[in-house]
This record gives sequence, C-alpha cells and structure tokens, in this order.
Amino acid sequence: MGEGAPVEGAPPALDVPDGTVRAMEAFLLGQEPSLTRVQVAERAGVPLELAVTLWHHLGFPHHRDDDVAFAESDVEALRLSADLVEMGILPPDSQAALVRTWGRSYARLAEWQTALLAELAVEGGDPAAALTELASDVLPRVEALQSYVWRRHLASASQHLLGHATTLTVGSGEARMSVCFVDIVGYTTQSRSLDGAELVAWVDRFESDTTTLVVDHGGQVIKTIGDEVLFTVADPGAAVTIATTLTARGDDPDDPFPAVRAGIAHGDVVRRLGDVFGSTVNAASRLTSAARPGTVLVDAGVREALTEAADEGEDDGDDTSPWRLRRLRRVSAKGFKNLEAWRVRPAPGRK
Repeated sequence: MGEGAPVEGAPPALDVPDGTVRAMEAFLLGQEPSLTRVQVAERAGVPLELAVTLWHHLGFPHHRDDDVAFAESDVEALRLSADLVEMGILPPDSQAALVRTWGRSYARLAEWQTALLAELAVEGGDPAAALTELASDVLPRVEALQSYVWRRHLASASQHLLGHATTLTVGSGEARMSVCFVDIVGYTTQSRSLDGAELVAWVDRFESDTTTLVVDHGGQVIKTIGDEVLFTVADPGAAVTIATTLTARGDDPDDPFPAVRAGIAHGDVVRRLGDVFGSTVNAASRLTSAARPGTVLVDAGVREALTEAADEGEDDGDDTSPWRLRRLRRVSAKGFKNLEAWRVRPAPGRK
C-alpha cells in the first residue's frame, strides 16, 4: 500500500475546522477540557499512579502532567473506579484484565460509530455542520440503547448462571459445558475474489446466521475471529445440532451460507471476562483444524453425552438415536497425547 493510501474500513477523511473538533470533544465529555491529569487525580482523591494505570488499561492516549486534556467527567469516572476497587469489584488480581476488556470493547465500538457518523456527514454539503448535528441527535439515542443492551445481557447472563447452578462453580469461573468452533472453509481463497464490501457482507452473513442459531438453542457466542466463531452451550446435543445444521447449509449450493467445518468438545471450562479457557477449548480447536470441509468432529465427552441420551431414549421406548457416530483415528494435536475423535452426522431421515 502506497504512502497516504486510504486504509480500508477507516473513517473517511473530513475537512473539519479545529473549532468543530473542540466543540465535538466538549459535547462528548460534557464540557471543554480544563484539567490536567494531576488535577483530576487530586480532585478524585486517587493516587496519580493508580489513575495513570487505569487510563493505560482503558487504552486512553498518553498525556503529560501539564497537558490540559481532562474534564469534570473524568474526575467522576475516576472516583467511581476507585469506589469499585475499594468495594472489591475490581480486585488487584483481575483489575487490569477487566479494565482492558472494557477499553478494547468500547474502543472498537467507538471506532465503528465514528466511522458511521463520518460516512453520513460526507454525504451532505457541509460535513462539519452535519457531523455536529448528527452527534447531538444520534449519540444520546445510541447511549440509551447501549445501556438497554447492557442490562438485557446482564439479565441473560444471570439466567445462565442460575440456570446452570449444577454445573457452574460460582466464584471459580469453572463450568462444565460444550465448546464449539465453526470455521469457514477456503476463507483465504474466497477473500481474494471479493472486494471489500462483498467480503464484509459475506462474513457478516456467516456471523449473523451462526449467532442466531446459537442463541435459539440456548448457547452463547463467545467471540468471532474473522472466519471463525467460538460458542458454548450447556447441552452437547444442542451443540451438535447447531454445528450439523451449519455444515448442512454450507453444503447446499443454493444457500449463500459459506462452507464450514466444526469441532466440539465437552468438559470443564474456565470462564473469565466473557472468554473461555482450558483443555476443553483447546480440544475443540484442534478437532476443528482436523475436520474435513462440511464435517463435525467431537471428542469423547460429547460422544459419551450423546450415547447416554440415546440410552435414556431407549428406556423411554425410543430406540432411534438422532445421531450417527464414526470413530476416527486419534487426532494428532499439540498438547494432547491421545485426542480421540468421532465424526457425527444426523441419522438417516433426520435433519
């Protein structure tokens, strides 16, 4: 890329006067910056070292002691942060990780929102005026919506926690659940044949349809990594249903959903700051890498759970398992001596 070339996905360049930029900053911060970081720390009653550490973890720009770059809203935010530290909500052992998570999440959200506003602003004859008007009209509504979404997710997370009380050790972050990776097949090759807008639409369809299916089956999308989605769900059967549904869609030439492969492992998982860790997660990742296009591989934990469910069905008079499992050779995977794998597919006549 040549020097000065526009970066794909970056906000469009706007010729905005400095006065407009300062007015926008004052609007967003509640007032024009008038304080240094030393003054903010003093007013909040927080050691400057702690304040600087928190700002660094949040990803805010570095400022010298004499830079006038803060407002009263920064003082109140620092007080609240100190309160959470004192209450034990931000304990020393997890303070940095939690604050970094906040910072990264909001930084990505803010970048996307700024790019959106900038794109709308350049469509008018006066970008500076349009940007100011959009900010004053749109941002309060976005702020209210973000608060609503956050509270709804809090309610959902509470239901997950209480509903999985038998499998979750409160305080330790450990739970027993199924972990699944769904990976687009041939992503690199396909991405080369699409322009930027087409690639975004293609990946967005993959993420959107996968997320909808996961949520509908009581699961939770942990993260998306470009061409891959990681999700968890308490019920191994639900994980297999989701994965086989997605691979079937990917094999359908009339469905625009991309071809995918998946790997599922069931066992103990460490949950922390919205992410998952542990050997179960690693096993699911290794199985995904070993899966052929359009197939789903599962570990011994998933196989055992599916077998037990089938046995219970036989006791209830239903002797037809919805799944067919075929044992494969052990998967060669770094960190695992013997990673057993089974290919799973719906039984004939099942969808």
